Amino acid sequence: MELIDLAATPEGRNDFVGFLENICSTMDLDYASYASANPVSGKVVAFTTYPDPWRDHYMQQNLHLSDPTLHTAARSIAPVDWGRLDESDAFNKVFNQASDFGLPSIGMTIPIRGPYGETGLFSVTSGASVRDWGLLKRKIIADLQLSAVYMHDRVMKSDRLLDILRHPALSAREKEILQWVAVGKSQQDVGDILSISPRTVEVHLRSTRHKLSVLTTPQAVGRAVSMGLIYPG
Repeated sequence: MELIDLAATPEGRNDFVGFLENICSTMDLDYASYASANPVSGKVVAFTTYPDPWRDHYMQQNLHLSDPTLHTAARSIAPVDWGRLDESDAFNKVFNQASDFGLPSIGMTIPIRGPYGETGLFSVTSGASVRDWGLLKRKIIADLQLSAVYMHDRVMKSDRLLDILRHPALSAREKEILQWVAVGKSQQDVGDILSISPRTVEVHLRSTRHKLSVLTTPQAVGRAVSMGLIYPG
């Protein structure tokens, strides 16, 4: 999955990172971050208050692909305290490197399910002791869950971010071919209509199936129709 850091954009910095910074200051937390993952587009959009050196390292090393704070929470419906994560190879890989950057290992990730199949992941960290973190967590958990939903809704209402999350980058030719298939044309028919070979049609359909994360062409048609990329036949 591709990680897109939009924290440096004016929209990301002013609207989203500023909101995370305010949460940290009002709830006595060290850092906060938010990511939206979309299973169709294969993109992860992220914002964070972490220091730039760690953020750059995290992206360069593609640590989001193995980060247990993200992957465990993405499969959960309840907040995930990092203290309950299994100390797997992935755990050690991410947390040992974070420690090298002087970052705390205590924290929590709150998952939010979205209306377009995306998963929002809202994470906070604290440099407090285990005991003090337990006390702080009980005090702020309700506000954190509200903040997580609020943050997710704000991201989803951003036209630019919603477009990135919802729509895979199908080319004009891929949509054109899929549209002809949707109205019942065979690969041979589509090739004749567009003056290309059936083999070229199949190459485009294979790419379309991959981008839409489906196994068959009928599934690709169904998903593309549901997403508004083509019209039903």
